Amino acid sequence: MPVAPSNASFRALADETRREILKLLRDGPRTSGEIAARFSSSWPTVSRHLALLREAGLVVTQRKGQEIYYELNTSVFQDLVQHLFDWVRPSAAPSKAATRARVSSQKRQEA
Repeated sequence: MPVAPSNASFRALADETRREILKLLRDGPRTSGEIAARFSSSWPTVSRHLALLREAGLVVTQRKGQEIYYELNTSVFQDLVQHLFDWVRPSAAPSKAATRARVSSQKRQEA
């Protein structure tokens, strides 16, 4: 069973720049310099975004010589997507409140 994503994952996804960084990484690993070059923000700002993504587990890093490569952590994304699907998937038995709401809605439509 997948692990529920941490609040840090959702906080990291809340920022547009971080979402753009994640889109950039879809095509494969990139160095911090390659990532920073794509944004008008200062290098320290982009570096902080990368650190937050790493802390949230959404990216992993690998050092190759002097370069640090950032790559998507796809297993965390799989858990995140599964968690979101669980929010919208109906449970096995509808709650009493859901049943009352559905019956009430049907009565209004019939009237």
